[in-house]
Amino acid sequence: MVIVGLTGGIGSGKSTIAKWFESQNIPVYIADKEAKALMNRSKVIKRKLITLFGESAYENGKLNREYLASKIFNNKSVLAKMNAIVHPKVASHFERWLKKQDSPYVIKEAAIIFENNLEYQYDYIITVIADKDLRIARVIQRDNVSIEKVESIIRNQLSDEEKIKKSDFVIKNNDLEEAKKQAQLIHQTLLKKSKTQGSSDC
Repeated sequence: MVIVGLTGGIGSGKSTIAKWFESQNIPVYIADKEAKALMNRSKVIKRKLITLFGESAYENGKLNREYLASKIFNNKSVLAKMNAIVHPKVASHFERWLKKQDSPYVIKEAAIIFENNLEYQYDYIITVIADKDLRIARVIQRDNVSIEKVESIIRNQLSDEEKIKKSDFVIKNNDLEEAKKQAQLIHQTLLKKSKTQGSSDC
């Protein structure tokens, strides 16, 4: 099974591109969504996060996302500790999900593949990029946050230039219709590559 990573900075529109691949019947695993689900239902994760952040990490049994965000924002040490708790569980969950799939390839959408040096987990990586001003406008509209907050998040993420260097494919998502055309070409290429890999595995 060919595993394709899909990544991109905040506001790049990688979730929209992920939905396009789903429309082509390609299974897509959204790592961020699954991580949040596991943080709410895994007793082990809950216990460890409460040890790390205190009882306020959960409110009425549900993850207190705003509180956690305030604790990890601009604090890479605490963020690394949280990731060390959550990421192994997500990885195990993904492996179980992967065994249930029957497709030429699957996509795992994850925001921080390169930041966490996880490139080795994928056969190919697609990075979604977009102009900075457009990304900022998208996030402000989506999350109702300040321009300063978005710019701070962008500064904390690896630059598009660095991501492009490490990627196998790049989709420029300034215009959705153009981005879909690029995704279609990548999809066709991945179908061919998965056939080649499948025959070499025999």
